[in-house]
Amino acid sequence: MGKSFYNRMYSVREAYRILYRGLRTLPALFRAKRNGELSGESAERIMLAVTEVNGCEVCSYAHAKMALEKGLGAEEIRMMLAGDTAAIPADEAIAIAFAQHYADSRGSPTREAWQRLVESYGTTKALGILGAAREMMIGNAYGIALSAFMSRVKGRPIARSSLPYEVAVLSAVIPHLLFAPFHAAVTALCRRPIISWSSSPEDAGR
Repeated sequence: MGKSFYNRMYSVREAYRILYRGLRTLPALFRAKRNGELSGESAERIMLAVTEVNGCEVCSYAHAKMALEKGLGAEEIRMMLAGDTAAIPADEAIAIAFAQHYADSRGSPTREAWQRLVESYGTTKALGILGAAREMMIGNAYGIALSAFMSRVKGRPIARSSLPYEVAVLSAVIPHLLFAPFHAAVTALCRRPIISWSSSPEDAGR
């Protein structure tokens, strides 16, 4: 595909936080799609933008196939996975820029970026865009470790990775999946904000 992978790796703690956030916004993503505010093509562009920043090999190949099935052209997909957004529709430029920023900030966008997204598309669609970005972040957080492990098994270990890292992240998938839905449900019932800001960068975008 002409791109580099493994641009960034996520710790076990980060992977859990990414999963929790994705589950919090999953209903918003479904709602935006159901209301016709976020098309399948748009959601795939957002996801391709996120996985291009993170550099997840398995997610890039999987979503390239899904994007083709949603109607995106092969050249547009190739360009997006190479970091070239020249072919995207003009009305999706801000959404794609936000998705890239979301991934580049490791899931902690600035308040200003979020406000511009809301001003451009309205709250419901903005939450759907956030949901699509967060869903792709889930795949990337665990998929990068999986890609690195698969490459190691094939005799091509990734220089930036290590076997303990890969095993730790992959071993955390099941306990994370057991606890994160409960965590997300409780905070939703308590009406905790889907996205908020804190003085601590680690807590931003909570």
